Amino acid sequence: MEVRQGACLCGAMRYRVRGEPMRAYVCHCTFCQRRTGGAFAVIAWFDEPNFELTGDRVATHEHRSDESNNLLRISFCNRCGTNFLMEEPEKYPRVRAIMCGTLDNPNSIRIDRHVWARSALNWVTFPENTTVFETSSGAGIKR
Repeated sequence: MEVRQGACLCGAMRYRVRGEPMRAYVCHCTFCQRRTGGAFAVIAWFDEPNFELTGDRVATHEHRSDESNNLLRISFCNRCGTNFLMEEPEKYPRVRAIMCGTLDNPNSIRIDRHVWARSALNWVTFPENTTVFETSSGAGIKR
């Protein structure tokens, strides 16, 4: 079983995940843009038993989704502020989402879809043969 590792910017928080992600995608929603400070977030979801966190500098922030009203719990290093983990306890109580940019080898995750494309910045282009969803659960379209 493949093991992937990652860390926050300062290295105070490290994590390991085992196996393949349940899903992995690029999210263009305005919440992800704001919480990452970037154009989008690259996210991979794993079963909770396959996730292991080391370090003692975790801080969390809870946010209600603007559209679904689901509670999201964002974990970040309270030393450097790196957002590395997201939980969606109401909708998916036993999964953990890692921010792929915090992986030691971000290229180890295969991305096959983009979600919330309606919020994508106007200069973003989508790769050919990638499924693109206008919202999180809208009908997929090939671009």
